[in-house]
Amino acid sequence: MRRENTRIFEKETTGSFMNKEFIAINALLTVEQAILYLRENVRDKRNIYYVYIINEHDRLIGALSIRELLSKDSNRLVSEVKVSKIISFKTDIDQEEAVKVFRDTDLVSIPVVNENGKLIGVVHVEDILDVMQQEATEDFHRMAPVSQKLDGGLIESTIGALYRKRIVWLIILVFINVFSGAGIAHFQDVIEANIALVFFLPLLVDSGGNAGSQSSTLVIRAMATGDIHLKDWFRMFTKEVVLSMAMGFTMALAVSAVGLMRGGVTIAIVVSITMVCIVVVGSLVGMSLPFIFRRLKLDPATASAPLITSICDITGVLIYFGIANKLLNL
Repeated sequence: MRRENTRIFEKETTGSFMNKEFIAINALLTVEQAILYLRENVRDKRNIYYVYIINEHDRLIGALSIRELLSKDSNRLVSEVKVSKIISFKTDIDQEEAVKVFRDTDLVSIPVVNENGKLIGVVHVEDILDVMQQEATEDFHRMAPVSQKLDGGLIESTIGALYRKRIVWLIILVFINVFSGAGIAHFQDVIEANIALVFFLPLLVDSGGNAGSQSSTLVIRAMATGDIHLKDWFRMFTKEVVLSMAMGFTMALAVSAVGLMRGGVTIAIVVSITMVCIVVVGSLVGMSLPFIFRRLKLDPATASAPLITSICDITGVLIYFGIANKLLNL
């Protein structure tokens, strides 16, 4: 965290990583006076791309790029030639939101103002590149999943640190996967009556997990880039239903041939129907979990591939043996 006078800004907000080096010019100066002021004050400052125009109360009222300032009539007031409609950040803007603003604009620097509109800092695109790298690293760790971000690089981390950061999620997933075993135990009679069903179990549940992971990854990335928002859930849901059914039928057609060879027509039908159902369910689970996490104000990246795979394993087992129990009359 950084201080602005006596104020402490929250971590991962624009106030915490803004730069204090900027050029602010009073709106009552002429262009010629502004250029002289710029020459006198720019030497010890880095990354100066714009001059910011302030009023007598130090409130930000406009900006000019250095090129624009140099091209204006030297006798005109800065207030007459300034660009009034500019983008600025409040100090409490989350760094992820700041990344999106830079991504959507061609700006190399954006000013930061306090609650009274006074100019107190600036965020450069160089600072945002560091933030983007940090956010991407955190997202990858969550998708791994790793409970906390690593301090320093992977090569510098000790075995003990890596153990602590990885073991929590692995234990949670172990207990989640217990339900898959419980589902198999529940349908023990079905399995004993037709052992050929076991051959297709890994194939089917993995297909659901893979489809879910694909959907989740695409949605998480789209959320990160601002391509989709919470209001887009229903539109994405209907699209995913059609898409997953098309993929499910294609995959069912491919696996039906194996079903015929391994267990006959009835097994082929069971496996084909299950494939369609599992791919549809897995895709919808993978697509919906990031929306649910965002609604709960949690990071969508937490809807990670291992978590989705575990959920799809449980539902896949129940769907598969439930269909087999009905169609095989066991």
